[in-house]
Amino acid sequence: MCLILFAIDQHPDMPLVVAANRDEFYDRPTAPMHWWNQPVVLAGRDRRSGGTWLTVTPEGVVTAVTNFRDGLAEDARYSRGELPLLAAQQTPDTLAGALGSSRDQYAGYNLIRLNTHRGWYFSNRDAHPGRLIPRGIHGLSNHLLQTPWPKLVRTRQRFADCLRGPANSLHDALTDIMLDDQPAPDASLPDTGVGQATERFLSSPFIRSDTYGTRATTVVCVRRDGTISVSEQQWQRGGVRGDQARFEWCV
Repeated sequence: MCLILFAIDQHPDMPLVVAANRDEFYDRPTAPMHWWNQPVVLAGRDRRSGGTWLTVTPEGVVTAVTNFRDGLAEDARYSRGELPLLAAQQTPDTLAGALGSSRDQYAGYNLIRLNTHRGWYFSNRDAHPGRLIPRGIHGLSNHLLQTPWPKLVRTRQRFADCLRGPANSLHDALTDIMLDDQPAPDASLPDTGVGQATERFLSSPFIRSDTYGTRATTVVCVRRDGTISVSEQQWQRGGVRGDQARFEWCV
């Protein structure tokens, strides 16, 4: 994922709401979101590495990873696509130990694990990795949690506005706000070592091109009555709308 917005205990009926865009090269083979047998999670699959970018467990725990963009060569022993799967199967305490001892064996990443009352965040680029995330509305892109990049700040406010709207149309409303393809002004661009033209290209919440762009928008809503609903809208080259899948079950 390259942009994730989430709210913990900020909606009267839904204590966990997540909206996320996954950005990737279009020629990287990918399977759409589906139920896995081992581990038992709802997730898409990166057919090249075998991993994923976001999972939802049957109990409604959400895990997701984003790359940390710092312009450094991404030479690593393990794929970051393993991390959401690990987080779906382990407690934060167990994860903290495992990730702390292997942080140099992955390229830069951010990992979140969310449930209906709190979250947990780990980055191998964070000076103090392994933090609890309190109730509230949060955002994560390709830097540390809540780093105020323009696309994160702008979309986080729209995300918050959506939470005050009708619950029965929340999936569609959140998908719509993730379609913002306006780049940030040059004066507001971060400097992550990739050059201004690339910073500008990557600065919009939704990215369109013929080679690299937003491949999927995922929305997860966990209700207080135990109902879990998930939607995944796929996007093709140039941001053309592809297939959509919806899942719903009750814990």
